[in-house]
Amino acid sequence: MKPPPFDYHAPRSLGEALDTLAEAGEHGKVLAGGQSLIPMLNMRLAAPAHLVDINRLAELATLDVEPGGVRVGALARHAQVERSEQVAAAQPLLREALRLVAHPVIRNRGTVVGSLAHADPAAELPAVLALLGGSVRLARSGAVRDVPAADFFVGLLESAVEPGELAVSAFFPALPPRSGTAFREVARRHGDYALAGIAALVRLDDDLRITSATVACVSVGPVPVVVDVTGACGHRPPATADWASAARAVQDRIEPEADIHATAAYRRHLAGVLTEQALRDAAREATGA
Repeated sequence: MKPPPFDYHAPRSLGEALDTLAEAGEHGKVLAGGQSLIPMLNMRLAAPAHLVDINRLAELATLDVEPGGVRVGALARHAQVERSEQVAAAQPLLREALRLVAHPVIRNRGTVVGSLAHADPAAELPAVLALLGGSVRLARSGAVRDVPAADFFVGLLESAVEPGELAVSAFFPALPPRSGTAFREVARRHGDYALAGIAALVRLDDDLRITSATVACVSVGPVPVVVDVTGACGHRPPATADWASAARAVQDRIEPEADIHATAAYRRHLAGVLTEQALRDAAREATGA
């Protein structure tokens, strides 16, 4: 299949890109990695009048480890972030999740910020951003704003990016001491979208007792579903935590839908099993084991 006709723009600076997007308004689409956009164009699921290719904007191909976390520029590829030892040290959940994203050839081209802007609830990175309480920086001509993850994902394939805006970077906060994360998912084949997935974050106090436990769910709703299961786990050492109660709390919170790949009941079952596994893994990492 072939995409519908569009006007192609290849700006040479961020200012030029923002001006072009402002003129295009709701009829413009941004091309970065294109691993989701190009198939949508070919299948006529998207028909923008203007395609703005930002791949010449070197200032967006950044990857910075800051004191408080990791800032990923709009042109930083999945593979670049995945392979960075500095990023893995500051925020190990990013590498763990990225290894589950599609296949290496896709990760060589796809971008982290593009995946977030695409806002697919079956993707791993939106769940990571939501779990960590990260944010996305949006720019337009003359203005910049940072949108928290809780407000960024607003619906199925719908983000807070407004017409004329460009997602220029995403920020993933670093973990405080005695914290651990984990990512678990089930897919029919490695690289496929997950039937269900769980990102987990566990924090301990000085006595190695659980102070907070949170999970973000993949493929069980129109946006990443974040569930605080601290109360269900109990303020106790991980070895005696009630992970099964935490899993039930997640199952009660989510509202998965059935499709050609899995029933709603199966997705709910998977979410419970994966919650237990991910929380145990995250707690083990938090203890330094």
